[in-house]
Amino acid sequence: MALYNLQLPKMGESVSEATVVKWLKQPGDSIEEDEPVLEIATDKVDSDVPSPVSGKLKEVLFAEDTVAQVGDVIAIIETDGNEEEIVKDVADLPAATEPVDDSVTQDIPGMEQLPRFYSPLVKNIANEEGISAAELDSIPGTGSEGRVTKQDILNYLETRKAARQTEPDRYETPHVSRVSTESVPVAPPPADRQDWQPRESVLTLSPHDEIIEMDRMRRLIAEHMVRSKQISPHVCSFVEADVTNLVNWRNKVKDAYEKREGEKITFTPIFIEAVTKALRDFPMVNISVNGTQIIKKRNINIGMAAALPSGNLIVPVIKNADQLSLVGLSKAVNDLANRARANKLRPDDIQDGTFTLTNIGAFGNIMGTPIINQPQVAILAVGTITKKPAVIETEHGDLIGIRHLMYLSLSYDHRVVDGALGGRFVKRVADYLENWDVNREV
Repeated sequence: MALYNLQLPKMGESVSEATVVKWLKQPGDSIEEDEPVLEIATDKVDSDVPSPVSGKLKEVLFAEDTVAQVGDVIAIIETDGNEEEIVKDVADLPAATEPVDDSVTQDIPGMEQLPRFYSPLVKNIANEEGISAAELDSIPGTGSEGRVTKQDILNYLETRKAARQTEPDRYETPHVSRVSTESVPVAPPPADRQDWQPRESVLTLSPHDEIIEMDRMRRLIAEHMVRSKQISPHVCSFVEADVTNLVNWRNKVKDAYEKREGEKITFTPIFIEAVTKALRDFPMVNISVNGTQIIKKRNINIGMAAALPSGNLIVPVIKNADQLSLVGLSKAVNDLANRARANKLRPDDIQDGTFTLTNIGAFGNIMGTPIINQPQVAILAVGTITKKPAVIETEHGDLIGIRHLMYLSLSYDHRVVDGALGGRFVKRVADYLENWDVNREV
């Protein structure tokens, strides 16, 4: 018999920790190689951790709803293999970080009364920096279920330091000057209310009402949407596009494409291609805002909103979408959509987006006013394609014909994208779709 140390695996370059959501195996249970042992969560992505070996689960080292760092040993598995081989396997994994010993973590006075969970690392930082329990509880968290991460508390400390240096108005939340943080300011309370706190509306329940508790992902979505509306003054521009040539072209090539590639070509990669071209034409839409700084993004990374079977929404990202061919975009769209539905997305798959596309036409909607996916400054909704009578201009005069028409709806951050830029951008996307080459090879 030998012991295998199951470590929390690497989940992406920018992911350093994960929350243990549920143990799928209990001590004493048998485990097959590649069989999932537990479920973990990092921000929006839930995923399984499989066992690289067969054996029996001997010990669980992290309880559910606790946070583990990448490389931490999270469980011990008894195996029938040679002990030397097991040790070699462990050495090949990422080196385990030194876990924070809860016994030496100095709790902050009043912490035991707070319902919010804090990792030992966060509590140590708070204790060293003199942050009270009430102050810590006020820090917005970007981790799983709104938990405060190490970066959250470091960002807060930097913001607090800047506030003390500049002595701003007591209700003004200073912006973090460091570009890499992309921190989110909090909406200021009314100037005449020093004790102001946001309050939810009071609901009256009838005896037959059903109360449904939001799941973890829905709570994250809710917080993200509210924060976006607080941060960005939303403006929306609409354009109607005649995509008859595009529809006819896809109808002509779709069967041959599916036979050759083994998968369908949908409208979504075509829309994404038009967006990437327009972003190259108008790079000041491919930006983010950090306080008074405008961050012009070099890469064009397109997020595509995807509905999950649970009814929740997730936005996987196609990195460097402007560098992909239409075939490459189609394969990327299908791959991300399939893995999203199967709950197989990796943390890196939903990060670093610079612009988002949401295809509301898939649900039969003609147009919408989507909420910006922070820290981006714009999001495009594409409506359903419908046949309508339309005026067709010819050299012999105007005619009435049946055309395939659709609406494009662009929501944008009016702090940095004015109506002229937003309107020209969405019109350029429509132009690329309307002027589709019906003889294009794919």
